[in-house]
Amino acid sequence: MRLALLSNAALSTAVLAAFASPVLAQPASAPDVAGAAASNAVRGVVVTGNRAPTAAAEVAQAITVLDRADIEASQAILLPDLLGRTAGVTLSRNGGPGGVTALRIRGAETDQTLVVIDGVRLNDVAQPGGGYNFANLLTGDVARVEVLRGAQSTLWGSQAIGGVVNVVTTVPTEPFEASLDVEGGDYATAYVRGGIGGGGERVVWRLGAGYYTTDGVSAFAGGAEDDGFQHTSANGRLGVKITDNLSLDLRGIYSYGRAQVDGYPAPAYSFGDTPEYGVTEELAGYAGLNLALLDDRLRNRLSYSRTRTDRQSLNPAQAATDVTFDALSEVDRWEYQGTFALTEAWQTVFGLEREEASMRTASPSAFDPNPPTQAASADLDSAYVQVQGPLLTGLTLTAGLRRDEHDTFGGQTLGQAALAWSLNDGNTIVRASFGQGFKAPTLYQLYSEYGNLGLEPEEADAWDLGVEQVLAGGLAVVSATWFQRETDNQIDYVSCFTGVDPLCTVGGVTRFGYYSNIARTEAQGLELTGQAKVGPIDLAANYTWTDATNAVSGSANEGNQLARRPEHQGYMSATHVWSAGASATIAVRYIGEAFDDAANLNRLEPRALLDVRAAWPISETFEVYGRVENVFDDRDPSTRGYGELGRFGALGVRARF
Repeated sequence: MRLALLSNAALSTAVLAAFASPVLAQPASAPDVAGAAASNAVRGVVVTGNRAPTAAAEVAQAITVLDRADIEASQAILLPDLLGRTAGVTLSRNGGPGGVTALRIRGAETDQTLVVIDGVRLNDVAQPGGGYNFANLLTGDVARVEVLRGAQSTLWGSQAIGGVVNVVTTVPTEPFEASLDVEGGDYATAYVRGGIGGGGERVVWRLGAGYYTTDGVSAFAGGAEDDGFQHTSANGRLGVKITDNLSLDLRGIYSYGRAQVDGYPAPAYSFGDTPEYGVTEELAGYAGLNLALLDDRLRNRLSYSRTRTDRQSLNPAQAATDVTFDALSEVDRWEYQGTFALTEAWQTVFGLEREEASMRTASPSAFDPNPPTQAASADLDSAYVQVQGPLLTGLTLTAGLRRDEHDTFGGQTLGQAALAWSLNDGNTIVRASFGQGFKAPTLYQLYSEYGNLGLEPEEADAWDLGVEQVLAGGLAVVSATWFQRETDNQIDYVSCFTGVDPLCTVGGVTRFGYYSNIARTEAQGLELTGQAKVGPIDLAANYTWTDATNAVSGSANEGNQLARRPEHQGYMSATHVWSAGASATIAVRYIGEAFDDAANLNRLEPRALLDVRAAWPISETFEVYGRVENVFDDRDPSTRGYGELGRFGALGVRARF
């Protein structure tokens, strides 16, 4: 039975009251509630997604930057929900919170999106596609997110075909600081997170932790029982300035999620309510030494990172064993990166990387509770170099090369070139880029029971061209970006139920299928963004048209829209900020028609979702906030057959010390 900590009607009244009159409080800085979330205009921001701090006006790739103020103003707990409101990003989820969550950038596959948190890659090498499940990514102690759109493999390597999500946790700026957030809402949802830290001339430290729980909704769209989600997280960092030129960075992240799911109960074996659930435990650690030489012209970083992802699927109703799937992913990475100022205007970034990845999987069943474990490992060595500087006044060139050597499929070389041209005293910026992306075959695709050692890397060529314009003396910024990508050798599953195929038999034993480089896709589209300040009102909007299609010549699905990629998507918001610091926002998300299958037979209905939210700073320390999401209770799913969260209301309080 669903419990509600706060009724929707009561919360709607509380939130909407903020639109009628300002709340008297001590003055506080009011964040731009929706600006960065709705626009990729990041003028004046220094971005680090290109692995070296760079002024945004000199970055030629399309990028969205969300800082802590944006994250807090959005009131989002699940970070993918916030990312899904940004240009070029689509989101689908298998059920409510905790269900498998896929994030796709510019129509690319979710496993072609690289996730980096505090410098550590978090993609799961035991997943069939090696992707990251965004269900376990909460806003928590996150201070900044950069979404780089387009092929980014020159600097970031494998999997960055669609783009990169670069997440940075909080770094203290005061001798001592602390924060606490507490929230409760519908679906028996509760969330609490806290952090403490401090910094001085020599030492900076931070500890954070959070807990989230919700009853959610049934994963099965027609289910009678709710499938809940619980998530626990902790993070820490320590920075020590050993000398004026030498420093040490230590970082750690822990995440544990338990999500109830539905399956295929006997005797019908059709999708329905079951007691099944899955657990995911993630641990990431980083240690780095930073050394500055030659009067700070040459900066060096030597680091080691390790990630461990342990996943299990369990069914208490299954005889003999309740474990139905068990997977372990482990990745060790050693990196050297150097940044050298060739001149006052030109700099180069270069590096060497070694990745050692291993996986272990097993699929117990009632018929075979102790099946053989499948284990595999692979090494990847990489080198890259990028140069950046002005060709002319205001015209910045970025160019790079990368070489990867994989111990199974061999070598791969790719490059990137981009221009950013600042005109009219910086009021106009024209950007153009070409980048190549690649994705190495995963351990699962190479070595599992469906593996194929003859696989080649997925390869992509991507272009984009955009312009950003400041209007009304800086009160408005608009931008438009055209993008295009062609992906070859894309890996897909081949069934062995039809025809005669020599790869369907291994060691004299016939298997159900295998992976092969049979797929080819194309994507093109347009991203429009804008933000403006009209008196006390902050306006922001974005619209994305994405034409992502199957490009396998002669196939039955040639020309079809790729699954779960809406052709049209948009977001717009209006925020009123009062002089006392209170704010109120009304926002609309539009997700257009899409299809849930490659044949385009199963249509996903378009959705328009209305959200309202408000915040009241009652002192310099405390702020009360509330929101209603999906006001009109739209329950059309983002994934066919799965349940969808309806209207959701919450109230919370923040404290900053």
